[in-house]
Amino acid sequence: MTTPDGVPIRVLVCDDQALIRTGFATIIDAQPDLEVVGECGDGRTAVDLAGKLHPDVVVMDVRMPVLDGIEATRLLAGAGVEHLVKVLVVTTFNLDEYVYEALRAGASGFLLKDAPPAQLLHGIRTVATGAALLAPEVTRQLVGRYASRIRPMGHTPDDAALTPRELEVLRLIADGRSNSEIAATLVISQETVKTYVSRILTKLGLRDRVQAVVYAYRRGLVT
Repeated sequence: MTTPDGVPIRVLVCDDQALIRTGFATIIDAQPDLEVVGECGDGRTAVDLAGKLHPDVVVMDVRMPVLDGIEATRLLAGAGVEHLVKVLVVTTFNLDEYVYEALRAGASGFLLKDAPPAQLLHGIRTVATGAALLAPEVTRQLVGRYASRIRPMGHTPDDAALTPRELEVLRLIADGRSNSEIAATLVISQETVKTYVSRILTKLGLRDRVQAVVYAYRRGLVT
């Protein structure tokens, strides 16, 4: 997989641990369709380098000096504007609350640091296409655990814009279900699920599946 113009996907690796940073870079650079354009050890440098190197994806740690991964993600995602790069957050389970905040800040997905190399590569390719990467089993643990802290925003005209089936699909997305799982649950095709997901994002003005999950919990559409 390459970018639309046929060149490799440009990746910036940001982690304050040199060994992890080097390991990620080595794995990524070994792929013909991926290219590491830079490495750094803090969020501020990541933001600065992104402006100079124009990566397609930033692989971002959460806890770092100078500027943490959450604030760096918020700056890279561009509040209220078209975001500059896609951010793939990598973390450990004991940082899951920080990951939730990173998702709210605009990250396109997250992985665990101990995920197999193939998952890291898949994650980079996935978010580079504009899709979101949410591992279903991790989503249930992450967002579900902190749902009680998210104040429901109530029923709004935005919610009313969704049909009953679209609301059903949104709730399944928030439960961490993949498209194939949603298709099996509702006894519809995966292509139909993709159509529903696209309509939901368009009607609610959401960028991707990650924002849909956060939206559903904030609106009190799932418990």
